[in-house]
Amino acid sequence: MNFERVADFDIVVIGGGIVGLSTAMQLSQRFPGLTVAVLEKEPMLASHQTGRNSGVIHAGVYYEPGSLKAKFCREGSAATMQFCKDYGIRFEQRGKMLVATSPEELPRMEKLHERAVSNGLDVHRISTAELTEREPHIAGLGALFIPASGIVDYGEVTRCMGELLIEADGTIMTDVEVTRIDEQADSVEITLDTGMLLSARHVIVCAGVNADRLARMCGLAKDIAIVPFRGEYFRLGADKSHIVKHLIYPIPEPSLPFLGVHLTPMIGGFVTVGPNAVLAFARNGYSFGNISPTDLWEMVRFPGFRHVMASNMRYGLGEMANSLSRRRYLALCQRYCPELEQADLHPHPAGIRAQAISRDGRLLHDFLIERTARTVHVLNAPSPAATSALPIGKHIADIAEAHFGRS
Repeated sequence: MNFERVADFDIVVIGGGIVGLSTAMQLSQRFPGLTVAVLEKEPMLASHQTGRNSGVIHAGVYYEPGSLKAKFCREGSAATMQFCKDYGIRFEQRGKMLVATSPEELPRMEKLHERAVSNGLDVHRISTAELTEREPHIAGLGALFIPASGIVDYGEVTRCMGELLIEADGTIMTDVEVTRIDEQADSVEITLDTGMLLSARHVIVCAGVNADRLARMCGLAKDIAIVPFRGEYFRLGADKSHIVKHLIYPIPEPSLPFLGVHLTPMIGGFVTVGPNAVLAFARNGYSFGNISPTDLWEMVRFPGFRHVMASNMRYGLGEMANSLSRRRYLALCQRYCPELEQADLHPHPAGIRAQAISRDGRLLHDFLIERTARTVHVLNAPSPAATSALPIGKHIADIAEAHFGRS
């Protein structure tokens, strides 16, 4: 194929999700005159993790105090709501109930209360009687109430960021997939599947489930790999649209990065149930029928994946069974919402969580950013990345200013 050099930019951001758009928008606003371009392989922005999540504005309850997740989530919750106010995007600050449904969960709930306090959050203990009064369809032994949590359409937020980037003379190119990145002494060349060749002074990669592959093009990510986990949702029927006022979450298992099946009132006026966390057989494997032999082989040959599967076999098989059986999935919801029936569960689009795993088999919980002389790579940005997108974008812009400012 003959490659045509079509454009030169100061900075190219690879990835049209909310983290990539937040970064590009803030760079263009911070440095007027800087030529910034966003590359997205899908026809539309926010096509994957950003547009297929539960739409929750997280407050930052779960995350290790002092971690980037804790810091960025707390800042991002307020920043997201302010961004929505500034640009007329609908959001609702509903608050979240973390509901304990068994005596074994009460000590874990107390630990979450301590962590929430350590993270500077406003959190309230809710008795069984008060829980019943506030949420009559929810059963539990008690709950934690976090007022700061909310809901929003992150796809709409991302598209607004794209409009602001264009207003600042930025460029957005969709339907283009990066096939090669060549870092040189004074520039970076980016080869696209369309036959185009771009040149940039610097490149920032926010590529979600493909972050490790693009990082390896630049000599990074030798000891980590992205493993996709599918989060499956159901949507409740119109007769259940007002079954809860708040976001209803279970008490999560602390050893896992997944928060469990929850009830979420959505901005669209309906309620979703989910997600679970089942291994996907393709990086964009939104159903059991989506299987990529290439993706599977890449996972299986990575030692860290084999370690994770071996140490979490029971959990993984349980999630697979929950995925295959609507009855089992329903049982997860009935722990705290016993009146739900199988007929209440209607199909809803699944999402993919891009989970970074180390070579020694650790699930990486915190955000991970690495760089070369002319590139910055967001290698791990799982939930709450959407909530945290504005402070993450600022953080990356700070890195770019300090790291790229001399060249």
